[in-house]
Amino acid sequence: MSSFGILAFGAYVPITRLQRSAIHATNGWFAGGLRGLAKGEKAIANWDEDSVTMALEAARDALEGIDRARVRRVAIASTTLPFADRQNAGIVKEALNLPDAVGALDVTGSQRAATSALLAALGGGETTLVTAAELTTPKPASEREMTSGDAAAAVLVGNGTPIATLIASHSVTVDFVDHFREAGEAHDYDWEARWVRDEGFARIMNPAIAALLDQAGVKGGAVDHFLVPVAVKGVPELLAKQAGIGEGAVADTLGAALGHAGAAHPLLMLAAALETAKPGQRILLASFGQGCDLLLFEVTGAIGSVKPRLGVSGWLARRIESANYAKYLFHRDLLPLDRGMRAEQDSKTALTALWRNRKAVLGLVGGRCTKTGTVQFPKSEVSVGGNDHAIGTQEDYPLAEVPAKVMTWTADALTYSPDPPSYYGNIDFTGGGRMMTEFTDFPQGALDAGADLRMMFRIKAFDENRGFRRYFWKAAPAF
Repeated sequence: MSSFGILAFGAYVPITRLQRSAIHATNGWFAGGLRGLAKGEKAIANWDEDSVTMALEAARDALEGIDRARVRRVAIASTTLPFADRQNAGIVKEALNLPDAVGALDVTGSQRAATSALLAALGGGETTLVTAAELTTPKPASEREMTSGDAAAAVLVGNGTPIATLIASHSVTVDFVDHFREAGEAHDYDWEARWVRDEGFARIMNPAIAALLDQAGVKGGAVDHFLVPVAVKGVPELLAKQAGIGEGAVADTLGAALGHAGAAHPLLMLAAALETAKPGQRILLASFGQGCDLLLFEVTGAIGSVKPRLGVSGWLARRIESANYAKYLFHRDLLPLDRGMRAEQDSKTALTALWRNRKAVLGLVGGRCTKTGTVQFPKSEVSVGGNDHAIGTQEDYPLAEVPAKVMTWTADALTYSPDPPSYYGNIDFTGGGRMMTEFTDFPQGALDAGADLRMMFRIKAFDENRGFRRYFWKAAPAF
C-alpha cells in the first residue's frame, strides 16, 4: 500500500580531514584557551567544492538505484550558497540530468533551513529531493573554526513505500540571535556559549519538545534516536533528561570525526540514524535556529530495502588525513598567497555557450550512435565510429554514473592550480567513450594508468572579474 514519507536518504563528506591539533599548533600562541577543542578532526572541502557540488554528491548518494524520473522538485538548504541571484537548486537539477519539468527551490537564512525545507516537502504531496550542504566559513583562531566541518545530506520524500513516516511535527519561531552573519560578510559572529545554552536551547527547545511529544501521544522513553545537531557539548543530554528520553537514545553529533556542518547537520544526523534504525523505532530530530523545528518519525518495515551508495559511515571511512592548515586557509581565501602571473588569465564564461551545452557541461551527457553503438563525448552530429561516420544518429548518453579508468595522466606543476600540481589526462568509460578531464581527490602517489574512476561534479574555474564560477565533471578514485 502506497503512503507518503521518506523514500531514500544519502550524505556526502569531503575526503580531507584537517587535524584540529594542526589548527591549534598555529593559533595556540594567541588562542590558548582552544586547547580543549584541539582533538579529533574536521571534514574540509577541497578548493573545487562548494555547497552546490556537495549537495549534488549527497543527492547522488540518496538516489542510488532509484528512478530519477520520479523526482518532481529539488530543494537545496544552506546558509553558504554560492549564488545570491542564480537558482542553486537549478544547478543541482541540471547536474542530476533531471527533466526540465521539475520545480526547484533554494532555502536559506537559518540553521534550520534544512528541516524547514523537509517539513515543506513532507506537507507538499510531491516527490521532492531535499538536499542540504554547508561550506563553513569560520574566523581563524575561533571556537567555531575548531568545531565546524563541511558536509551535505539529502532526503527523498514522496509517495511509495517509505522507510520512515512523519508522526508529528512542531515548530517555534522567535528571533533569538545566538549568532549572525550579515549579507556580504565572510564570518559568523557568535554570542557567549553559556547564555545560548541556558536561554536558547533550554528555554526554547525544552517546552517545544514537550509539546511535540504531547501532540504525538508519545512518552520520552519511547524515543529510540534523539538527534540534536548542535556543537555545544552537553546540550543533547540536557534536553533528553528534561524530556524523559533515555540516555542511550542520544545520537552521536559526529563532532569528533566531522565537525558541525551548519544548516546541513540536521539532515546529516538523520541520514546517519536511518543507516542503523530498525522497524518500529522512533526518531526525534530537533533542529535549532531562531526557534526550532521538531520532527518525530517512525521507521517502517521497509527500512532495509533502500540503501545509499555510501551513506554517512561510508563517506567518513573515505578519508585523507591532513595537517596542512596553511593550505586550508588559502582555499578559504584567508591567506593571500602570490599566485604568480599564470593565475592572471581571464576566465570569462560565455553564457550563451553554457546554455547551448548545458547537458554536456552540467549533466555530463554524451552521445551514442544508434547505428553503430559508438559512445562519444561530447555529442555531435557526426559519429566518431571508425568504420561508419554516420550523420544525425546520436542519442543522449549520460556518463556521470558510468565507471571509467585512467588511460593517461599528467602532473603539471607549471600551470596555475590552487592545489598544485594540476592533474589531468584521458579517461576511458566502461562500454565506450573517452574524454580528457582533470583528476581530483587522489591521495599522493595513487594516480596511475588503469586506476578505477568515478566522476564527480566540481568547480572548474573562477571568473574573479565578474564573480562567476564554472562547474564541470572531474575524475576521482572509485569506491
